[in-house]
Amino acid sequence: MAGNSQRKGSVRKSAKKPSVGSGGQVRRGLAGKGPTPKAKDREYHQAHKAAQAKKRAASKGGPRRKGTDAEWIAGRNPVVEALREGVPISAIYVAEGAERDGRLREAFKLAQDKGISLLEVSKGELDRSTNGAVHQGLAARIPPYEYADPFALLDLAEQNREKPLIVVLDSITDPRNLGAIVRSASGLGAHGVVIPERRAAGMTASAWKTSAGAAARIPVAQTVNLTRQLKEYQEEGCMVVGLAADGDMTLPELAADPQLPVGPLVVVVGAEGDGLSRLVAETCDFLVSIPMATSLESLNAGVAASICLYAINQARSAG
Repeated sequence: MAGNSQRKGSVRKSAKKPSVGSGGQVRRGLAGKGPTPKAKDREYHQAHKAAQAKKRAASKGGPRRKGTDAEWIAGRNPVVEALREGVPISAIYVAEGAERDGRLREAFKLAQDKGISLLEVSKGELDRSTNGAVHQGLAARIPPYEYADPFALLDLAEQNREKPLIVVLDSITDPRNLGAIVRSASGLGAHGVVIPERRAAGMTASAWKTSAGAAARIPVAQTVNLTRQLKEYQEEGCMVVGLAADGDMTLPELAADPQLPVGPLVVVVGAEGDGLSRLVAETCDFLVSIPMATSLESLNAGVAASICLYAINQARSAG
């Protein structure tokens, strides 16, 4: 009968008994989740990524990242000079029918001594490879430079049981300046050089040649964000000093300090003329000036870096 609730099957029976309220069943969801994890323990935090990068550097002896493209050195004199200076050349290319003069014979001998491949190609092919440069029938191919991880420089100092000394370059766009600084850093006790990934000179053939082979003995690292990298070095216990004409102290004062030159130190060198960028200067713990005997406003970046590293090296040797 319609409407008869007594009829079998007319009322749906529930498997669960009705209840009022939560009865404490959601208490777990209302409970606190405990203290906020530290930044280095949060997977997507920059501090966590930095810590992971450091671990990778320690486990692999410093991960390296290759540059973008291979490079060509064109011309007989440039190729011979590159071979003499130990630039990492993957192959030497000579044009068919090229005149065999003294420079070409020297290039062949140096390449043979170093185990570098010699390839004979047509003049047209060499023209295309060197983008129409004046190659005089001889060119060399350089593989992309393998940049170190910035944290690997700290690991290198630790392995040598030394206090870190790292040179950071801010907006240095001349590869010859970069090569000169790499050479000075290698000879004066630094553990590596750090450069920005963008808007700065990279380890090109010109930088390699100016370094006079030092680029094979000291790591050069790249970083995406220079200011953030400096802060991460500070978190690792490094003091960061920048070279500036209007510094807080002079270089002799820095060298005479009983703690600064002998402790973990990062030296930041800016471009000639413009100097350090604003954010980088604000990040430095101290700004250091080099006293001048005349009214000359600034030194070449390579010269300034060499003078500063020499003073620090002398202070460390005396300490």
